[in-house]
Amino acid sequence: QVQLVESGGGLVQPGGSLRLSCAASGFTFSNYWMSWVRQAPGKGLEWVSVINTYGGSTLYADSVKGRFTISRDNAKSTLYLQMNSLKSEDTAVYYCAKDLGVATYEYDYWGQGTQVTVSS
Repeated sequence: QVQLVESGGGLVQPGGSLRLSCAASGFTFSNYWMSWVRQAPGKGLEWVSVINTYGGSTLYADSVKGRFTISRDNAKSTLYLQMNSLKSEDTAVYYCAKDLGVATYEYDYWGQGTQVTVSS
């Protein structure tokens, strides 16, 4: 069955960095666009970033552009999110999500999420 397992979250000071990982299994990872989506405390879901099947095309929300970098390793079936210059407003649960296909921005599978807390 499809599984998405995030890791790498934690507590970091403002200005710090974290690298999130999402290990995928149960489907042909290289065939699907993948996204990161986050949910801050008391708020709705916010799309963060998307990457195409081979990693050559990426998009970011304005709120993270220039600070976050999405990438993937298809040989390892793993999605990454490098987060730099973290701000308190980046505090959220971060989810990786499998696109239904190619750039549909609709998701059929989600990971369990990993908590990122940015605080001094």
